[in-house]
Amino acid sequence: MNTGSDDLGEVAVAVDETKADRRVGEKGPERGLGSRAPEYVRERRLLHLSWQVAVFVIGLAVVAAGIVMLPLPGPGWVVIFGGMAIWATEFVWAQLVLRWTKRKVTEAAQRALDPKVRRRNITLTVVGLVIVGVLAGFYLWKFGAVMPWKIKDQ
Repeated sequence: MNTGSDDLGEVAVAVDETKADRRVGEKGPERGLGSRAPEYVRERRLLHLSWQVAVFVIGLAVVAAGIVMLPLPGPGWVVIFGGMAIWATEFVWAQLVLRWTKRKVTEAAQRALDPKVRRRNITLTVVGLVIVGVLAGFYLWKFGAVMPWKIKDQ
């Protein structure tokens, strides 16, 4: 598979012609960094501040729920990034964190598609499965098909 580069460690990046041709100051489909609050909210300082507090509290609740879901059943990381996306509607720092995360995930996906990396991962998986199979066979040979909590003094 051609990733667009012959150098190791490089990731191909597609250039969007419409963004490249856009002049400075022109508005396009993608907005810059900053608040996504409606115009009438941004015009009133107190209303905008309360909007920011509400967005922060809602994002914090979603991120906290995601953190709780990390050790418990549930899509912890997805919920955490959802909370970050909520924060990114209002805060520049969250927008920058999401951009960085998207870039790193894209780079990792491109590296995972590299044939050498895929071969290495498949080889490591096969070796791991062989080790687990040998250990399971040894366990069955030594103890039989008896569960560990039913083993009596031997």
